[in-house]
Amino acid sequence: MATVRKTPEAEQAKTALNIYQKLHLAKQSMGKVIKNATNPHLKRNYADINSIIDTVEPILLDCGLLLMQPVKDDKVYTIIADVDSEDYLESFMTLPAITDAQKLGGAITYFRRYTLVSLLSLQAIDDDGHEASRAPKAKPTLDADKFAKALKAIQEGRYSIEELKATYSLTKEQEGQL
Repeated sequence: MATVRKTPEAEQAKTALNIYQKLHLAKQSMGKVIKNATNPHLKRNYADINSIIDTVEPILLDCGLLLMQPVKDDKVYTIIADVDSEDYLESFMTLPAITDAQKLGGAITYFRRYTLVSLLSLQAIDDDGHEASRAPKAKPTLDADKFAKALKAIQEGRYSIEELKATYSLTKEQEGQL
């Protein structure tokens, strides 16, 4: 497995972003969640909590965002916190009054899944093997104004060329200006 090493400039640029900018970068890297489980009673496919977390957590962490899902005050929370600013976004659902521990555990898992999907506006797809073999989604492009702002951020040390190339698809003209 390859290890990605970040330059100090790349890390500094990441800390200059607010929580919404970091979440925007994360969402650009997230694909659709694969429905990997089947509900035996309803004969429906769904993405289980592990599939969702496996899809989103590494991307969130790479963007400096921490995913937490505590249960407190009879509520299941999904919290995405910015490790640099301590800002956070949250979604929660109130648990029903259940005394059976197994049913309560099932409700907690169900609510974790739905608060996370809701907070990140995730889409799920059925995968018959074809989706996984498709080419990855193309990177977004930058118009002239946004490219100029990125160049300024690089000059000021708030962003790096490596981050720019990793996040955006650049034209040959833009590559030449780097």
